[in-house]
Amino acid sequence: MVDYALFLGCNIPNRLPHLELAARKVLPKLDVNLVDIKEFGCCPEPIGIQELSQDAWMAMAAINLVLAEEKGLDIVALCNGCFETLRTVNTELQHDGHKEKVNAVLSKIGKEYKGTQKVRHVLEVLYNDVGIDKIKSSVQKELKGIRVAVHYGCHVIRPSAILKIDDPFQPKSLDDLVNALGAESIPYLRKMLCCGTGIEGIDKENQLWMVHDKVAQVERMNADCMTMLCPLCYIQYEMGQLQLKKEPYSAQFKIPVMYYPELLGLALGMNPDELGFKLHRVKVDPVLQKIQ
Repeated sequence: MVDYALFLGCNIPNRLPHLELAARKVLPKLDVNLVDIKEFGCCPEPIGIQELSQDAWMAMAAINLVLAEEKGLDIVALCNGCFETLRTVNTELQHDGHKEKVNAVLSKIGKEYKGTQKVRHVLEVLYNDVGIDKIKSSVQKELKGIRVAVHYGCHVIRPSAILKIDDPFQPKSLDDLVNALGAESIPYLRKMLCCGTGIEGIDKENQLWMVHDKVAQVERMNADCMTMLCPLCYIQYEMGQLQLKKEPYSAQFKIPVMYYPELLGLALGMNPDELGFKLHRVKVDPVLQKIQ
């Protein structure tokens, strides 16, 4: 059993508790022990705060890194944005100029960043640490016949020079993890299209067209569901389908959106009631019926 400091971020505990539930239920079954650090705060997200003040962004992230250092634990993030912020800052603080500036701020609260721990995404923990072979051998109920459209999201694979998770243009890790469950990761157009979260606040109409374009391709390929490992992407593709029912879109999509640990939990033989599927806005019943 390997211990990791669980970094939930803001969106999962506040808006998507069923994603946290799935991770907490599933990961220990694969010898990943999640340790809570109650003092963790916002990562903070990698776009808005950094544009206002990079120094504040780095100092806020560094506090979280220090809290993990004090426990001697690497961090596992369940959110792409949290992961990008924490790994980027952890990398940048290896340079003395940044480190000295941040530690001058942290000294005011009796903290010091040392750079002793790593930041991991749940994707790389599953793919590299647990491994495909162990996941395959742990499967109790193969998800045969389930066609899955994988969505990676932007902030888990780019900037690739820092994040180093997968190929930024042709990633395959999440596809492999889906196939390991006996399901089929399907090819589809627009696979690498952004969910549009970054422009939502300034151009909601076009952001929804981005969601529409992608979900339309997923539907065209007769996918049973979409899967991803980012809560913000999850929100856009699930809530977006409900919003797209209105004018001027008038779309009637019903593609279930599933966080990968939810699919993994089903393959490990867990009861759907244990995984919080009742909290989904787009019903997952067609997928569950097909598995049973």
